[in-house]
Amino acid sequence: MTARTVRIDEISAFELLTIVSLFLVALMGAIIAYQAYRGYRRNDATSMLYLALGLLLLTVCPFVVNVAINTVTNADHLVTVFFENVSRLLGLLAITYSLYGRH
Repeated sequence: MTARTVRIDEISAFELLTIVSLFLVALMGAIIAYQAYRGYRRNDATSMLYLALGLLLLTVCPFVVNVAINTVTNADHLVTVFFENVSRLLGLLAITYSLYGRH
């Protein structure tokens, strides 16, 4: 496995903006999910728990999956996209359940 180290001063402005935007999406998703979790704890509303879980799976997990797969393995880009999309799908299912499920 040969991994090329990418230095921050060697990437383009567009690549840097892409990384920053991915990080900000994950950060904002985590903040909103935390607020939903606080709502669950305060009101004992399981729908808020599923909303928090869905937001984490939709925003934070794809970022973590991308970084983990690309850092630890030398997997094809398609593998990364697949696992990111599975996380997003599970997040959408959790959010849907929070809205329409029986609690």
